[in-house]
Amino acid sequence: MTLAILLSIEAPYVAIDQALGGINLANLILRLVIFAAIYFLGIRITKGFGADAAYRLITGRMGMTVLALTSLMVLVVFLMMDTAGSSAGMVAVSLKDSRNGQLVEFYGAAGRAYPAYVALVLLPAMVRTVSSTLPALVRVSAFLLALGAVATGWSLVFPLIPPEFGFVEFVINYVAVLCFVIGLALIGVAGMIYRRGPSHQKTSTDK
Repeated sequence: MTLAILLSIEAPYVAIDQALGGINLANLILRLVIFAAIYFLGIRITKGFGADAAYRLITGRMGMTVLALTSLMVLVVFLMMDTAGSSAGMVAVSLKDSRNGQLVEFYGAAGRAYPAYVALVLLPAMVRTVSSTLPALVRVSAFLLALGAVATGWSLVFPLIPPEFGFVEFVINYVAVLCFVIGLALIGVAGMIYRRGPSHQKTSTDK
């Protein structure tokens, strides 16, 4: 995730991409790094919430097939574009001509497909947790993760959104990111609180 963040910032992106030949190879690496991060994050969440069915859908044959196909789609569309000229977010590439602009849209959609798959696989487990009797902090984190999953799923329709409503893409992206980040942070906080609980009680009793 640190590498993904680094490659999302223009200055280091351009520097790294120039070292790789200046053909936006860094963007392709970014997409694949995100796929890997989402894969391992999905595994951690399924184990944390005891979501065995979701775990199988991520790590089993279906999950591996989706990961392989989406990675192949990203690679094929990347090779179809004129990618010369380092540009964070492939902005300059999309402005070269209408064909490139369309391909960048498809490239972005292919890059969002696997994260959307993992997010939607996790959604049922998050919904069950929200309505469970688990501690409130855990249920709030599950609600945020569920909201982030829905937003990630909606990102698949970005190519259908007219340019004049481009701000909708911005809103959906940031809702997804914020919900996942805050949700995961709350899980970490909840873990620290409930791990300290029994030992703190024992100490108080001993005194």
